[in-house]
Parts: sequence; C-alpha cells; structure tokens
Amino acid sequence: MENVYEVKLEKLIEKMELVNYTPKIDVSEILIHQAEINRPALQLAGFFDHFAENRVQIIGRVEQVYLQQLEQDKIQMLDVYEQFFNSKIPCVVFSRGIQPSEAMFYIAEKYNVPLLGTPLGTSEFMAEIIRWLNVELAPRISIHGVLVDVFGEGVLIMGESGIGKSEAALELIKRGHRLVSDDVVEIKRVSKETLVGSAPEITRHFIELRGIGIIDVKTLFGVESVKMTQNIDMVIQLDEWDKGTDYDRLGLEEKYTEFLGNKVVSHRIPIRPGRNLAIIVEAAAINHRQKKMGYNAAKELYNRVTGQFEK
Repeated sequence: MENVYEVKLEKLIEKMELVNYTPKIDVSEILIHQAEINRPALQLAGFFDHFAENRVQIIGRVEQVYLQQLEQDKIQMLDVYEQFFNSKIPCVVFSRGIQPSEAMFYIAEKYNVPLLGTPLGTSEFMAEIIRWLNVELAPRISIHGVLVDVFGEGVLIMGESGIGKSEAALELIKRGHRLVSDDVVEIKRVSKETLVGSAPEITRHFIELRGIGIIDVKTLFGVESVKMTQNIDMVIQLDEWDKGTDYDRLGLEEKYTEFLGNKVVSHRIPIRPGRNLAIIVEAAAINHRQKKMGYNAAKELYNRVTGQFEK
C-alpha cells in the first residue's frame, strides 16, 4: 500500500505567512494531503461535479469579482456557499489582500473552514505554495549512507558499516565541503528528475567516528560546514577491494542506482589501505559536473585512440 503523507495547515500558514481571517476556527488538526491546488471557478457557479474538495482553494481577483456579482442574488449565493463549504475543503486562501465578505465569514465559520489571506498575486502565490507542498508531501525513504555537498554536487556515499564513509565525509568537510547527513539520509522525490536528501532532525549535523564517538560538525567547523538539504546528483558505492571483481576503468557507460523510481549516476569505488577517499570523491564530483556541461574525458580519450588507429 502506498504511503500517504500530510502536512498541518498551521505549518502552511506559518511558512506562507498567511493572515488568518477566522482565528476562532482551530487549524491545529486540519491536514493537507495534496500538493495540487484549486481555483473554484465552476464551483462558485454551482457546478460541483468532479470537485477537488480535498485541495487548498484559492480565490483571486477574477473569482472575487464574480462573488461580488453573485451576492446580489442572496438565495443563489447562500446555496453556492453552503455546497462549497460543506464539501469539507481544508481552507480558502484569498490572494492580493482580498477580504472575504460577511456572508462568506458566516458560512465558513458554520462549517469550520478557515479563511486565509496573502498579499501576493494569485499566480505568484500558486507557484510558491505548489513548490512548497510538493516538497513537504513528496514520497520518501530513509537509507544508510552519508550525503555531502561537494563543489555543489550532492554526493551520496554508501557502503557497508565501518568501511569509512564518515571518515571520508570528515576529510571532505576539512577541505571546505558541506555535510548534509551522516548515517541516515532521508530522500524525498520532489519530481521525476529531482531527489532531495536531508538528515533526520535528531542526528542533524552530527557524525559518528569509531574510536572517538559523536562529534558536532556545526560546532567544530562552523555553520559553513553544514547544509540542511541537497539534491542528490551522484552515488558513490564503497566496496572492499576484491581481486576477482572487474571494476570500471574507463567510465564510457554510466551506471545508475534507483531511488523511488528516479535513477542517479553511480560509481563503485574499491577501498584498500592508503587510498585518499576525499580526493577520489572530489574528482568524481568534478568529473560529473564536466559531463553535465558536455565534456566527457573517457569519450575524449576513446576518440583520440580510435583516431590514431584510423591514420
């Protein structure tokens, strides 16, 4: 069964800095389950078939002008308002600083539907609330690993417990890069192209080093050494060196690791004593950035070699 995620309306009010026109209504138990929003155009005209009643409802200038005309016919107005607010909608947000009418106040309070407001334009507010809800309600998983921001690339370091992930992260932090999460990484799929990683609140900014214990990275190295969230651009899988394993030496073909249906470029790095993991991770991050910018060193070498044979 697919997990269902939710966000409290009071958190939305705080994040979007919304004005609560109905403070008597308790918003602490109202939950939002969908990132999509709805502008109730047809509903205000009395058409409620396929009404997306579980979404945040937004009223802009066009809807407000229609409501002003609708309120001239009291009977029709009350009928529409009754159906609209009796649909168990989570809330109604008025954009552009628009104020709800007294009739709407009365019906909204009757059915315990909060009326909220924002000074932002309708399109601007819609874009912002959809972006935020997409992140808050995104599908998510927790995995064992370390997430570090290396030259702007989100590098997820994975491997068996004790193989050296945290030690590699600590060396990267000393070299000026930023820690996102150690040990447990929470991954959210915010779009078909983007995975965002973060740390559980209880372990945020901490690293466990065997033989030393827990260290607070933010306290030891400063706020510039940590980051709250980071897009995951690449996975580095650390493996103990095995003579019998055939490791990729050219990198002509990309390999991928899949999380929540999204594929992320992946590299397997063999570990043996004396290897500087931090430098290897930095080189992998820079090489990945080069590929995104259109330059592939492996293909360049391949073209040079094949060009020599053709002469």
